[in-house]
Amino acid sequence: MPNDCLFCNISKGQTPTEFLFENDTLVVFKDINPHAPVHLLIVPKKHIRGINDLTDDDHSILSEMIMVARDMAAEVGVSQSGYKLLFNVEKGGGQVIFHLHLHLIGGWKK
Repeated sequence: MPNDCLFCNISKGQTPTEFLFENDTLVVFKDINPHAPVHLLIVPKKHIRGINDLTDDDHSILSEMIMVARDMAAEVGVSQSGYKLLFNVEKGGGQVIFHLHLHLIGGWKK
């Protein structure tokens, strides 16, 4: 894990970030540059650079990320109106921070 990884520092509590959810595996917080009224990041505490760096040992982390995203969508009130779950993969796919994270995006009005 690189010492300068922003999401590692956030997940360790080394930056002033309000967690909407935290357990032994994940943290969830608001994106500082939201692209929608609701824009949350679901971030594993374990440093995984991105989707292409997942190993067979990471199955449980990935499924937990999706299940927590589902629960957070209900908690913030977008589960019925609809939302997107998005992984950006590598620079060409829009990944800016190279620590695996899942975007939960929603809350648009009709």
